[in-house]
Amino acid sequence: MLLKFITLTTFFLTSIFGFAQHKIKIDAKLDTINHTIQISQKVVYKNTSKDTLSQILFHDWANSYSDKETPLAKRFEEDYKRNFHFASDEDRGFTKIDSIYNTTKNILNWRRYNKIQDILEVKLNKRLAPEDSTTIYFSYSVKLPHDKFTGNGYTNENNYNLRYWYLVPAVYNAKWETYSNKDLGDFYAPLASYEIEFSVPNTYTLTSGLKQSEQEIDNKKTVSLIGNNQREIKLYIQKKSNFYSLKTDEFELVTNILEDKVEESKKLYIANKMVLFLKENLGNYPLEKLMVSNIDQRKNPIYGFNQLPEKFRPFSNEFQFEMSLLKSTIDAMLESTLVINPREQKWVSDGIWVYLMMNYIDTYYPDMKLGGSISEIIGLRWFHAAALDFNDQYYLGYKNMTRRFIDQSLKTPRDSLLKFNYNIANTYKAGLGLKYLEDYLDDESVSLSIKEFYSNYKLKQTSTKSFQNILESSANKNISWFFEEFISRNDKLDFKIKKVEKKGDSLIINLKNREKNTMPFSISTIKDEKVIDKIWVDGFLGKKQIVIKNNEADKLVIDYDKNIPEVKRSNNYKNLNGLFNKPLQIRLLKDVEDPSKNQTFFMPVIEFDNIYDGLTLGGKLYNKTIIKKPFIYKITPTYGFKSKALIGSASLVLTEQIKESGWYAYKIGLSGNRTSYAPKLFANSFTPYINFNYRDKDLRSNLQQTISLRSVNISKDVDLKIPLETPNYSVFNTRYLFSNSNFSNSIVFQGDYELSKKFSKVSIIAFYRKLFLSNRQISLRLYAGTFLNNNTKADNGYFDFALDRPSDYLFDYEYLGRSENNGLVSQEYITAEGGFKSVLDTRYANQWLTTLNGEVSIWNWIHAYGDIGFLKNKGISPYFAYDSGIKLSLVADYFELYFPVNSNNGFELGQDKYEEKIRFKVTLNVSTLIKLFTRRWY
Repeated sequence: MLLKFITLTTFFLTSIFGFAQHKIKIDAKLDTINHTIQISQKVVYKNTSKDTLSQILFHDWANSYSDKETPLAKRFEEDYKRNFHFASDEDRGFTKIDSIYNTTKNILNWRRYNKIQDILEVKLNKRLAPEDSTTIYFSYSVKLPHDKFTGNGYTNENNYNLRYWYLVPAVYNAKWETYSNKDLGDFYAPLASYEIEFSVPNTYTLTSGLKQSEQEIDNKKTVSLIGNNQREIKLYIQKKSNFYSLKTDEFELVTNILEDKVEESKKLYIANKMVLFLKENLGNYPLEKLMVSNIDQRKNPIYGFNQLPEKFRPFSNEFQFEMSLLKSTIDAMLESTLVINPREQKWVSDGIWVYLMMNYIDTYYPDMKLGGSISEIIGLRWFHAAALDFNDQYYLGYKNMTRRFIDQSLKTPRDSLLKFNYNIANTYKAGLGLKYLEDYLDDESVSLSIKEFYSNYKLKQTSTKSFQNILESSANKNISWFFEEFISRNDKLDFKIKKVEKKGDSLIINLKNREKNTMPFSISTIKDEKVIDKIWVDGFLGKKQIVIKNNEADKLVIDYDKNIPEVKRSNNYKNLNGLFNKPLQIRLLKDVEDPSKNQTFFMPVIEFDNIYDGLTLGGKLYNKTIIKKPFIYKITPTYGFKSKALIGSASLVLTEQIKESGWYAYKIGLSGNRTSYAPKLFANSFTPYINFNYRDKDLRSNLQQTISLRSVNISKDVDLKIPLETPNYSVFNTRYLFSNSNFSNSIVFQGDYELSKKFSKVSIIAFYRKLFLSNRQISLRLYAGTFLNNNTKADNGYFDFALDRPSDYLFDYEYLGRSENNGLVSQEYITAEGGFKSVLDTRYANQWLTTLNGEVSIWNWIHAYGDIGFLKNKGISPYFAYDSGIKLSLVADYFELYFPVNSNNGFELGQDKYEEKIRFKVTLNVSTLIKLFTRRWY
């Protein structure tokens, strides 16, 4: 009887999980010389929808590497990844279709769906009715790409990391849910049963997450792979496998996440502890094997101190290994068992893994600090960062984007997210949202809902709606705000205690919601740093007054437990007894923001700004924390050792976001500066300004516009060598800037107007750069400027247009030696005004100036340049100017050398003192250099 029951149960499960699935059979042969796979594939496609199908779409992501115009190639351009564009054809990959036919050997027509290179459309000879199946045969070869682009493909050691290496039917759910490979790790495929015969040289080892066996014949190894309920097949073919198996009490974990200093027995103990936690908090994993690779781990690591070199890591080897394995295991479990659209609805799995990671830390490492052992070092433990819990990293990662005004809603498709958002911020926001909801409900309904969702929908087609239904049915309160506002919109959270009035045994609290949402928040009464009471305030717009019992508390705090991901927590505190709301804190060096303190930082400063002041030493008093703040002040007095004088700068800046897109933000500020502009001569500047910033609805777009208004006020020591009639002057300047730049194309336009007592002028700059598919790059820059009136003749051309080296009377440029006329520093080049590189006899124009600068690439970082232009001075005919030469663009726009060849001066290569004609561009400003590395992320 028992045997009969087992047989019937097995048949029933096979019917559900086998017959309802697509069936894919693959015969593959690896060619390690040409890095190709020859594939014969059989697909039994079952129409599980209610629609009759006339075609079937397949993902062919192996073909996404085929040329420079695929969606993947364009994504690389957007992220400033140069290596794919400049790669050789041998390094790229493609799919070559030989034939597609049905069971009767009739050839089936196919095409690239909507001309998208990595989506294949196969026309059926006979329409496929609901619940019917059809069989399609493919014969094709795949040329594998080099792994340097995405981590998938062949390596320099001739090992193979195979992902997206075969044709897979797309998901049909009332419509075909297809999209292209953009290196986001979001492959969406239906469950299928697989039978694979893979032939490799017998010197290689094949590792997979499937059941496998192998046999060797004539120096060839054929590996047989079988698996049901599989979403995708990843294979690792290596000469010497670095994978190992951890056979836990629940399933076999196959991984190559290495940590040599952790013993095998300790790894198994960690794996079992981890798997038991996941079983209790998520549910049973339904498959026998789970493969976790270090490629996935490296592409999506736990960001933070654990990415430091080993000798500087503040965590133990065991903890490092445990966190890496835990994170990658949760990712792999959810990816392999939840059939949910990962490009459109990724927030569910993202939220679950962050929620589980946070709970794991709370369970096993409740005292672990974000800084690990660094938090215990004398001198460092005084920083607020040292007091942060390990789980605070998720809030900091999310807040970093909100403070930059570039956060995006959780419903934003992954290919529309900024790199930092899809790698970090949105993932963290999803997990923080579940913790926020858990705090609001004050019970176990969130954790139980996660388990119920996983139990009900693992290995089934599902959506975010299913998760929402479970959460709403188990919640003891109305949580519509969570899905309608927190998930669906990009509303920030910012609540404030405006005023508290004591009246008898009550406290009258005036609250303000500084954002346009109706999400709830908690208020706690605190006495002697202990919570006396905690209440939740239902969401409201604008202002609200509540009355609570006066229980002799010391202070009131919004979100004392820090479970609400507010953009600003510094206004959450109200002192009920003292004179000051929050104490003042002065700290050495920049720190993480402590919302319970009014923080001011001091930092010693050593700089080299120009040759006149030389090395400068001083200090900076400021309030800027590691993550941006809306209001920033900075006072930086320094001493110049060469000028032997007190110099420095000060600034106040307020930045406010007024809407999500369009003219979305403004910045208003004051800046002042004292610096040397020549030996023993100083200039003081004072500039109030306001900027208005525009951006596109698509935050991945680089289209930006800025309107700036400023009043530049300069007072200078008199230079007896170059006497100026107006050493002290004020210039009102308004500027419009349009830019739309990426790796292969750049368009910039700038319009500028200046007004002073003695002159007014207008100018425009238009710039265009294009990188062609042939790797040839051209750039063109047009400059045109004219005086509307000019009464500055007595100022020796100080305010004139410049052909090659502006006087910079607005002090916009960071000249190393702005007053130098000879010597190395005088050869510094800054792209401004006329943009010429050669120094000609006529360099300045007091009426108008028009120039055109052009460049074309010769090879890699070697470019040819040429400039032409006309200068017009009063009473003199226009002067035609030209120059040409070679540019070495060692780091584009940051470090470049210019070698003049021919100009109005003649053939310059053959002239004396040629080394004095060479120009250089160099950027020493730290904040400018940082942008070179952060542009991929923001």
